[in-house]
Parts: sequence; C-alpha cells; structure tokens
Amino acid sequence: MYHFYTEKANISEKSISVFGEDVNHIKNVLRMKEGEEIIICDSDGTDYHSKIVSLGKDEVVAEIISSGISEAEMPFRVHLFQGLPKKDKMEMIIQKSVELGVYEIIPVMTKRVIVKIDDKKKEEAKLKRWQAISESAAKQSGRGIIPEVAGCMSFKEALDVASKMNIVFIPYENADSSPKGMKASRELLSNIPKGSDVAVFIGPEGGFEPTEVEEAVKSGAQVISLGKRILRTETAGMMLLSVIGFIGDNGDGSFCHQIPT
Repeated sequence: MYHFYTEKANISEKSISVFGEDVNHIKNVLRMKEGEEIIICDSDGTDYHSKIVSLGKDEVVAEIISSGISEAEMPFRVHLFQGLPKKDKMEMIIQKSVELGVYEIIPVMTKRVIVKIDDKKKEEAKLKRWQAISESAAKQSGRGIIPEVAGCMSFKEALDVASKMNIVFIPYENADSSPKGMKASRELLSNIPKGSDVAVFIGPEGGFEPTEVEEAVKSGAQVISLGKRILRTETAGMMLLSVIGFIGDNGDGSFCHQIPT
C-alpha cells in the first residue's frame, strides 16, 4: 500500500488530510480514485490505514480505518555520524541508510575529509536536497518517520552530541578482527536495549585519524570491528545498519548467535 506523510495538525478523530506535492502524486501520478486505500503517517511513528474520500485541488481527504505504531521502525534509534565523503556519495548514503532504518544522519567534518562546506548558502542548498532524498527513501521503504539530515558538525561537536546518547559505536579498521575481537563486537551489537539512542561514527575516505579514535574512546565510544576487509565509507555504514537492523527486527539478537564463534 502506498505511503504518504502529513502533520499531526491535519489529523482528526475520523479523517486525515494530505497537502503539498503528495496531492499531485496521488491524483496525477498514481491516478488514485475515491475509495482506494492508502497509509498516511504522522511522521512520528504512527501509521493511519485510510480510505480516500475526496480529491481536491490542493488537498486529499481520507477516512481513517485504523491506526497503529509503525512496524517499519527499529526498537532503538540509530544516529549515523557520517564523515563527509566526496562528490555525490552522501546522497547514496542518505538514501540507503534511510531504507535500512536510520533515525538521523549527521554529516561530520573530520580531519581526513576532502570536501569542505564553508559556504552557508551552499550548505543550506545541500541540506534541502539531502532532506528531500531522505523523504523519498522513507516513502519508498514504508518508514514511520522521515529521518532528519542535520547540519554539518565538527568532529568535536559530534562527540559532544553523541556523548548524550546511550551507546556510541565507532567501527575502526585497526580494531581487533580476530575471532575473539569479532565475538566481542557481535556481543555489543546484539545487546542494544530497546528504546536506546545509538550513535554510529563512520569515517570519510581515508578513515579516522588515530587521534580521533582516541578522542572518541575518551568520550565513551566503543570501538568495534566490521571484519577483516576494509570497507569504503559508503559501504561501512550500510553494512553496520544492516546488521543492527536485522538484530532489531529479530528482537533477540538471534542473527548474531547463528554466526560461528
């Protein structure tokens, strides 16, 4: 069933309205008719199974059939602190991270970042574009929320924000990838408490400076290994989100326990 989003102010006890670009998408792209059923989300995790009752010029009104907590969300919130990559890699990272269940994406300026965003207007334009990509990916994957793409932060600012979260992971290519080290990483990932805010730090091309990893550990981050292969910046976050998401959807970490130790 097609997913659309609206603000809570547009939801009453029995009906729900959709405005903006989604009106054109419903009427002219999908060519939907009165009586067809859709899912409308309040962007805060509640889905409304609804039936279209009117198709106006600027508004689509639907009758609420039922509502419930979105089943597409993880039992914890994963905040991706992504080292800013080159060219258009960030767009792909945002799209795939949203599909994989990320809660928020924060671009981070680390020491090895090649691309610098030092113009306010350029940053605002990029953020607008990135947020649109997040919304499109959220619709496609049936998310209960539209993950926010935050403004760029320095590494120090990112650590300050992450220090207020329940868990902080920093995958590092020099972490222990022996069977013992991998077992320790699996145990950390399989024991994330429900309702937690989880920070994940991913380095840019070239990875983190050793001093940055030291700073992260001092601020409470846990270094983990993603295996014996060195992954690209656009791959590492997706790999970790896939594992965390699979564990979260299972609800008991059973995925990890199937892997031989």
